[in-house]
Amino acid sequence: MKLRNTLPIMAAAVMAACGGSQTPLRTGIDLANLDTTAAPGTDFYEYACGGWMKANPLTGEYARFGSFDQLAENNNTQLRELIETVATQDNEPGSVADMIAQMYQSAMDSVSLNAQGIEPLREDLHRIASTMTKDELFRLYSSLQVKGVGGLFGFYIGADIKDSKNNLLQLVQSGLHMGQREYYLDNDSATLAIRDAYKHYMAQLLLRTKAATEADVQQRVDAVLAMETRLAAASRTRTELRDEERNYNKMSVNTLLHDYPGINWKYYFSIHEAGKVREVSVGQPEFFHAVEQLWEDTPLATLQDYVRWQLIDAAASYLDDDMRAASFAFYGTAMSGRQEDRPRWKRAVAATEAALGEAVGQLYVEKYFPAQAKERMQQLVRNLQTALGQRIDAQDWMSDSTKAVAHEKLEAFIVKVGYPDTWKDYTGLTIGRNYWENIQATHTWVNHDEVQRKLNKPVDNTEWYMTPQTVNAYYNPTTNEICFPAGILQPPFFDMTADDAFNYGAIGVVIGHEMTHGFDDQGAKYDKEGNLRQWWTEEDTRRFEQRTHVMRDFFSAIEVLPGLYGNGQLTLGENMADHGGLQVAFQAFRNATAAAPLAERDGFTPEQRFFLAYAGVWAGNIRDEEIRKRTKSDPHSLGRWRVNGALPHIDAWYDAFGITEADPMFVPKSQRVTIW
Repeated sequence: MKLRNTLPIMAAAVMAACGGSQTPLRTGIDLANLDTTAAPGTDFYEYACGGWMKANPLTGEYARFGSFDQLAENNNTQLRELIETVATQDNEPGSVADMIAQMYQSAMDSVSLNAQGIEPLREDLHRIASTMTKDELFRLYSSLQVKGVGGLFGFYIGADIKDSKNNLLQLVQSGLHMGQREYYLDNDSATLAIRDAYKHYMAQLLLRTKAATEADVQQRVDAVLAMETRLAAASRTRTELRDEERNYNKMSVNTLLHDYPGINWKYYFSIHEAGKVREVSVGQPEFFHAVEQLWEDTPLATLQDYVRWQLIDAAASYLDDDMRAASFAFYGTAMSGRQEDRPRWKRAVAATEAALGEAVGQLYVEKYFPAQAKERMQQLVRNLQTALGQRIDAQDWMSDSTKAVAHEKLEAFIVKVGYPDTWKDYTGLTIGRNYWENIQATHTWVNHDEVQRKLNKPVDNTEWYMTPQTVNAYYNPTTNEICFPAGILQPPFFDMTADDAFNYGAIGVVIGHEMTHGFDDQGAKYDKEGNLRQWWTEEDTRRFEQRTHVMRDFFSAIEVLPGLYGNGQLTLGENMADHGGLQVAFQAFRNATAAAPLAERDGFTPEQRFFLAYAGVWAGNIRDEEIRKRTKSDPHSLGRWRVNGALPHIDAWYDAFGITEADPMFVPKSQRVTIW
């Protein structure tokens, strides 16, 4: 199921301004965040964000730090206070409050963790070494996956994209510790250095856990890496995974058993409590055939090494300080460039959120999210829906019949704001004082909960796919919903004391972004009910794709590091949503201020302040290692290019800042994206 991210939020001051409030509103633009020595038409990102970047240099803890992270830091401090308050009170044993306290305390108890060392893994490591056959090992491996150990493949239960009212068990490729196939297959110097670091990391932990000796560790490392490389070669790229039609291969379980006999599906589903599954979708058929072949022709000893490594790597971050340090040295430093780990309390908060996200979210909402904010946000969303409808009507490339269906989809949006109406029930989850056991218990409970609620059952449209405290937002095409959690509904993304130029530029664009996802290169393939089907005319589809190719090619030509270029196809959906969000929010801004235009203030016109607010959303600093990592894997363009790549395709930006063909960022009118 595809959830789209970006930012997002709300609107209280917007309502005050639109409602004719007499309270004077400020511009919301912090002039210190600008670098006016830069020219807007040469590098608008530097012009709008240069002061912020200088004032917020990267610390060792971060590979990237931006406006999102700044707000997340504030949220983390609030969550810590809430969780530690719960942890210090007298809670009823087994209650949700007690589980929050126990999880947090187990993560904070460095004395016990260091005393235990790798002891929590001993029993499972012994079980792996004791397996005598491949089938026995597969059964053990499957049981470990239930407890959170990574598998050769995975599954989730989500909406059937061609029958969106019902859930479907969906099998997907997995098994790569470095995440992306390119890290195994590319041979540039940067990728080779990361592979070497990965082998060093694996050798360290195999030796530390006595899963290998100095004499044979290199051979074991090479064998595991060779297995993962075979999996990588059979895996689809991130771009290929965006083709949802190709990644949908629905069949009965009997067909699965017949077509993929090399995998013990009956046991796999049984141990995951999904034994009654009737139908599945095999996301990447060639990958699953490769898994069958790999399991058949790989010696038992090598398969044992691979399963051992899956277990050790999964647990490393939850054991003693030495194991955590080794894990961070690879995933944090080698892959992302971070120089120091997060403090223990932040990791403990994150673990508690991962285990009991909605329970923590309920505490957060009660203290930090006022009820009236929800109503104001819903009104702003309606304003943006009106503007998007106007933008749809204005397009000369879209036929009247397609416009009519597009309006139906727009009007059918499910809007979720702040927090769910019904909180998650954590009955059955048991949390104690052992950190790794708590992590395993959480994964086991989540698997049980997912299967019990969803297998062979209708989709629950009230389910939330982010916790209320999350600093983000999403669009989900199968439910045609946009969601804005409470965590993002606050400054610096929405300012109740700022005028419409700021709030529509910052928040309005993000809301428009999420709405536009319903009509991007993937969202446009889903109807108002969330079903993957063709509802555009063939001619509209052709004209639409011609326009998206302009955006794809533009972003693919951006050199993000020397010799490394952006992936315009991978980032196409997010770039289109940014483009649409800007167009729709600017339209809504014009609507909101038509009767009472805003004045020039702080040396900027209202239109200029709109675009400065948008750019400020993406202010941030980032390390080269993280740029490389995200370019390989992230469907979002880098923050700099969500500004400098998006604005040259917005006519109103040229008008606002007087950009001409003499400016380096100028793109001729005939070469600009013309979609919304």
